Amino acid sequence: MKTALVTGGAGFIGSHLVDRLIDDGWRVKVIDNMTCGRTDNLAHHRKNKNLQFVQGDLTDAVSVSKMVQDCNTVFHLAAHANIRRSMEDHKVDLQNNLIGTINILDAMMANGVNDLVFASTSAVYGEATVKPTPESYAPLQTSLYGASKLACEAYTEAYTQFSPINFWAFRFSNVIGERCRRGVIWDFVHKLMANPKELEMLGDGKQSKEYLYVKDCVDAIMLGYEKASERVNIFNLGLDTQTTVDGVADIVIKEMKLSKVKRKYTGGPRGWIGDNPLVILDNSKIKKTGWKPKCASEEAISRTVRWTLENS
Repeated sequence: MKTALVTGGAGFIGSHLVDRLIDDGWRVKVIDNMTCGRTDNLAHHRKNKNLQFVQGDLTDAVSVSKMVQDCNTVFHLAAHANIRRSMEDHKVDLQNNLIGTINILDAMMANGVNDLVFASTSAVYGEATVKPTPESYAPLQTSLYGASKLACEAYTEAYTQFSPINFWAFRFSNVIGERCRRGVIWDFVHKLMANPKELEMLGDGKQSKEYLYVKDCVDAIMLGYEKASERVNIFNLGLDTQTTVDGVADIVIKEMKLSKVKRKYTGGPRGWIGDNPLVILDNSKIKKTGWKPKCASEEAISRTVRWTLENS
């Protein structure tokens, strides 16, 4: 039986990856500092002897090394992902993302673990001038979060040059679905629950992005990991279609069975500093592995709205 360490495994995407690994017959260790993770995301595995959970922080190199022991693969999903907070605390991404990743890499070398699968982000492309954006695009960074993720990729690529480590990085678009408790859908639902007559929307409503269903995201991660065998493997994970913020609002309002909702825009082409108003990823590389998303963007948004309403 293979053993995986999933960092951030009590979080939104991480817990879905844990589900998949256990279903596939892996033994799974989870380390999560519980900043965003929740015990109820893994509650259905409480009696499963193939799951070990430890509350810990990746900045603690000793704890990380203990968790990496006896693993075949590290799936590294833990990260600080609050772009707006990064504008106030300029070191939070450095400590949680880059230093945490270096601790994992050193622990892998010390324990003879060679496979690292990394959750990256489309934010590494900044405001890309090439669309659809391929993995080879060299970006100008627009957020400290994106810069820290790109730094994590660069450090890991460097480690592959002087160690046996193999690297898979998956650059996500917006991932949504069950257990997602942050982002535009969560915000819209709760704003409308508080005031069903008016919806404040950051920006001008025209920001356009891809909304990838979480189970399709996990399918792509596993397929890319199984099929790609280079020392360094970089994949975009996105859809062929984009949805505007206004389009998301339309679906939320429809699912909540509301009418005559006034939209109040804060103005400007982006919702906040570091927000990219148009994200279109070239996903042809991951498609060559045989991956095909099962859930269209609109259905993924609807499922997320319904889950949010049931769990708020």
